[in-house]
Amino acid sequence: MGFMGCGKSTVGPVLARRLGVDFVDLDLEIQQMAGRTIAEIFEQDGERAFRSLESECLARCARQSHLVVAPGGGVVTVQANRRLLRSHFHVAYLRARPATLAERLRGQAEHRPLLRGHPLEDRIARLMRERAAFYDEVASQIVDVDGKSPEAIAEEISSGLKST
Repeated sequence: MGFMGCGKSTVGPVLARRLGVDFVDLDLEIQQMAGRTIAEIFEQDGERAFRSLESECLARCARQSHLVVAPGGGVVTVQANRRLLRSHFHVAYLRARPATLAERLRGQAEHRPLLRGHPLEDRIARLMRERAAFYDEVASQIVDVDGKSPEAIAEEISSGLKST
């Protein structure tokens, strides 16, 4: 779990292979369920409708076992999702500096509805401030990802799983 661009969809499959379990990218699940892209859902139905689909997909994942799940960065904005994350998952918060995120997300605003219409660094900083307490609330483990490879991050998460 973590802010958009922190590496969830890159690290998740690496971790899943390492653990010998399935990987679920929640945004891809939502797109398959809706038959539309995330951007189209936001544009046509709004953020509230997207969050409802996201909650439904997260609940479905919680009913399964032995999964690595990469939720969208805003999943924590819904209280019921935070409860579900705390009660059903080992949550590794992939924490990155705003400058790292801005570098990774530059040029992606057309695919990232929450980044549109604002200077990128300002928007990232504002959203991170809004979500920081939520990320901390649900985190079982915090992994600082700046300068680390996906393999190193997966190893750190795996070690955290063994110690709990």
